Amino acid sequence: MNNIDRLGEAPGAPDARPPVQTLPIRFTGSGSEYFRIWIVNLLLVLVTFTLYWPFARARRIAYFQNNTLVGDDPLGFHANPWKMFRGYLVVALFGLAYGVTSETAPLVAGAIFLVFALLWPALWRASLQFRLRNTSWRGVRLSFEGDLKGAYLAFAPLLLPVLGFVALGLSAPDLAPGEGASPEERRRMGLLFLGVMALFALVMPWCLARIKQYQHGGYRFAGERTELRAGVRQFYGLGLRTGGVMLLVVLIVGAIAALGVGLAGRTAAGVLMLSGAVALGYLLFPMLVVTHYTAALQNLVWQNTRSRNTRFRSGLGFGALARVTAVNWLLIALTLGLYWPFAQVRLARARLEAMALQVKGSVNDWLAHAQRRDVGPLGDAAGDFFGIDMGL
Repeated sequence: MNNIDRLGEAPGAPDARPPVQTLPIRFTGSGSEYFRIWIVNLLLVLVTFTLYWPFARARRIAYFQNNTLVGDDPLGFHANPWKMFRGYLVVALFGLAYGVTSETAPLVAGAIFLVFALLWPALWRASLQFRLRNTSWRGVRLSFEGDLKGAYLAFAPLLLPVLGFVALGLSAPDLAPGEGASPEERRRMGLLFLGVMALFALVMPWCLARIKQYQHGGYRFAGERTELRAGVRQFYGLGLRTGGVMLLVVLIVGAIAALGVGLAGRTAAGVLMLSGAVALGYLLFPMLVVTHYTAALQNLVWQNTRSRNTRFRSGLGFGALARVTAVNWLLIALTLGLYWPFAQVRLARARLEAMALQVKGSVNDWLAHAQRRDVGPLGDAAGDFFGIDMGL
């Protein structure tokens, strides 16, 4: 029996289960419309020395969400740009303070960076609360209900590689090559660096799994709270597959580069081939590795996001996304960047229209019943007050 048909099924009532409706997700925006918004935003951001950035971001989010239809109904975006401006100032002040002190007072800069790193999970959670609180569908607001403790626990695995990098930094002054370090000391430094990078690679899928489980386990809409039914093993599988694609790119580029090195001393074609290998690496890495990772992560996360009466479907194909990405990059290069807003619209359409929302029973009845039960507050007011929105 198809698991979709059993969505939200009550035990002991197999013959009374309501039908499951599939609501396709469509994107109706156009590149020409968004180009006008984008060019005005760009000019105002430049004229105001980036102070217009949160207002530009609010216009951008509103355009994309208002043109995203779930079923036949668009998403709404209701954020006050002035609240987003407050959040922008908070983050900008951290960045400005760090930039000023990094050259004059490195210890102070390190302290500022540490404070920001400690606040990051709380700011990220506030960003999710703000974004969801100001998003609606069919007149009903969404919310995010993940707690603060969960946000810090989600990022906790990153402490391991961070401590490794701290140890690497403390060892660097004593083992720095070029300052009289012996070959043995340089070898130790290299091994320590490789060890820290290996630890980082091993921890990242675990950390990503915890972050996505927290994020997709805190969405709430009309009485429905979602959960992510994807385990750590699946994220490690994603990491291994992405690593395989990366290895393939390295082998292709390395083979061309090796051939170019062999010919470089004898012919101009060898030098050209070596330069081409470097350029090919810059092209293939985002075209193959990043595109594969983006498509696979979207499918993994949204295919496994569901609640009692809803679930998502995602079938974003690597080939389709790669074609969109290749055309976008080519046209951006040919138009000296002016195709960028058109590229964003094409990319959004490709990613959104690969998804669908499935709802058990009548959507109208479900919404009406859920709204009667959902009388609690919509998340934490802190995220809404500060207007923190980091695009997460």
